[in-house]
Amino acid sequence: MSPRRSVADALSTRAAILDRSVAIASLEGLEGLTIGRLATELGMSKSGVLGHFGSKEALQLAVLERAGEVFRAEVWEPAVPATPGLPRLAALCEAWISYLEREVFPGGCFFVAAAHEFDGREGAVRDAIEARFDAWSARLCKEAGRAVEAGDLPGDTDPADVAFELMGLLMALNHALQLHRDPRAADRARRAVRARLRSARPPGA
Repeated sequence: MSPRRSVADALSTRAAILDRSVAIASLEGLEGLTIGRLATELGMSKSGVLGHFGSKEALQLAVLERAGEVFRAEVWEPAVPATPGLPRLAALCEAWISYLEREVFPGGCFFVAAAHEFDGREGAVRDAIEARFDAWSARLCKEAGRAVEAGDLPGDTDPADVAFELMGLLMALNHALQLHRDPRAADRARRAVRARLRSARPPGA
């Protein structure tokens, strides 16, 4: 086997491990990942699975990174073509609602579930989850700030407040979909987002 083929096979195996790990963790949490279970489900040895990551914590961190790639593809990338500011903020919220409504991850928002699992702990996994939330909040904040600069939101609007409220609305949607199986929740969230962004417009806008 050529070195190039060997590297390609290793990357393919790692990707398969991560995809299966994301599916398991979405429903059962990051602590639900075990090297033994992954080895059995993927037809590998335990040492073969462990060899790609080195430790369970490293696997959990890699799973978070993979879930982040999925979130970016599902929520951020569809909104990029929208005009920066309020149009992009609205597009982000719609893509975010769609991501939850379609259950891209079988257990709902991967990061909300991970936050509930690790928010009372210390360590690298918790820090990585917190960093993800901070980065997403900063992105919403940035677009809200651009909306203020463009005059689409009042000059005294605090972009951090807008980000905080939108995060709260979408987390409530995740809760309604996953715990209550509410078929009206997505439409309710859309109305709430529209009302929030509409009420923030300056008079006459």
